Amino acid sequence: MIRNRHVEFERLHNFRDLGGYRARDGRTVRWGCLYRADSLGKLRGEDWERFLALGVRTVIDLRYPWEIAARGRVPESDGLAYHNLSIEHRPYDQAQLAPDTDTARFLADRYAEVAADGVRELRRALEVIAEAGSAPVVMHCASGKDRTGLLAALVLALLEVEEETIVEDFALTGLATERLLADWVATHPGRTPRWPGFATAPGEVMRLCLAELAAGHGSVRGYAVKKLGLDEAVVEALRERYLV
Repeated sequence: MIRNRHVEFERLHNFRDLGGYRARDGRTVRWGCLYRADSLGKLRGEDWERFLALGVRTVIDLRYPWEIAARGRVPESDGLAYHNLSIEHRPYDQAQLAPDTDTARFLADRYAEVAADGVRELRRALEVIAEAGSAPVVMHCASGKDRTGLLAALVLALLEVEEETIVEDFALTGLATERLLADWVATHPGRTPRWPGFATAPGEVMRLCLAELAAGHGSVRGYAVKKLGLDEAVVEALRERYLV
């Protein structure tokens, strides 16, 4: 049976299940256990009921505290653990980049900065995901593209999902680009993005990111263990928790 990894909401546009991807050992990522999303601060009404029906018990919010103050966070709910782990340390305004800015190179460079700066937060996020127990986990940022894309890629790589599959998963955000852009315009009256790459997710971004992590650390697992200081036991716990 083919399952749809996109979970439909009215106000969320990039909520996806990471299940079904095949690892090198022949196992697959469990369905309904690990999700990636755009901002859960948009959950209201029927969307909130749809979210509760998924049984999520852990939310990892990768945004800056000032973003949360401005746009809100996932509503509080009994039994829902919330972790704000702001992995990006150098804010930048994508909407106002020069039109000729190379999308793949620019974003790959920003991901490299996050990988270098967000060591403590990325390590903790991976630990939270590994320790989440049997209930589903959601990781998210504002659009579910850049910060979420990097963390999702790290998780999938540690699960030994093939690189090209990780690249393809990243690029699925492209299906939500039009709606994400419309949301941004609605919340920023009077502004129009100058950069054609805004809200897009070309696969080459993640291809460059993974190649550069491997070049610098031998592999993504090497980056996680050597740079992040992630315990090997956590890597094995991820594999036992999310592969079937």
